[in-house]
Amino acid sequence: MSTVLGAYRGNVRDDLSWLNVAGRPDPGAVFHRANLPRVGLDDVTALATGVMTSVPVYLNEGDLITSLTFISGGTAASSPTAYWFALYSGAGALLAQTADQTSTAWAADTAKTLALGSAQKITKSGMYYAAIMVTASTPPTLVGTAGAKPVLTGEGNLSQTSGSSLTTTAPATIATPAFKRQVPLVLAT
Repeated sequence: MSTVLGAYRGNVRDDLSWLNVAGRPDPGAVFHRANLPRVGLDDVTALATGVMTSVPVYLNEGDLITSLTFISGGTAASSPTAYWFALYSGAGALLAQTADQTSTAWAADTAKTLALGSAQKITKSGMYYAAIMVTASTPPTLVGTAGAKPVLTGEGNLSQTSGSSLTTTAPATIATPAFKRQVPLVLAT
C-alpha cells in the first residue's frame, strides 16, 4: 500500500487526514479533528430514531480525544428520550461513549458537545468512527453534506447506519453497517 505524503495507508479516496489541524501556524487554534471542512455544509437529515449513524474521522497517534460535537440543523429534537455520542476504533469496536442525555433538549442550529466517559489517547494514526444515536419522536436534523456510495474496491462509507431500537447504551461494535447518503459533520476534541 502506498502513502499520501507518508500519513495515510489505504484507499486514497478515503483519506481524510487533510482535514486535521496539525501543523497549523496559528498557535491559538483549538485542537480538533473533523470529518468535513466548514464550507459546503447544509441541513441534512441523517438520523432515524433509535438507529446509530457513524462517520469516519482520521485521528493521529498522540491525539487525546475527550469529547465529540455534532451540530443540529434547522430541526430540533422533539421529545427525546435518549441520545449519546460514541467513539469507535477503525475496526468498529467501542472505545468510549458519552453519558446518555435522556430527555435533555437539543435546540435547532445548536452545537452539542458531549464528553466521552473516558478520554481516549490515540495510539495509532488512522480512521476511527464517531457515532450518534437519538431516540425521539423527531430526531434533530444535522449539519453536514451528501456523500457518494463507495464504488471502488476497498472504499469505505462516509456515513453509515447500524443497529435499531437503541436506547441508552452504545453497541459494543458497529455491526452490519449500511450506507447512508447524508454525512453529518463531527468534531473530535
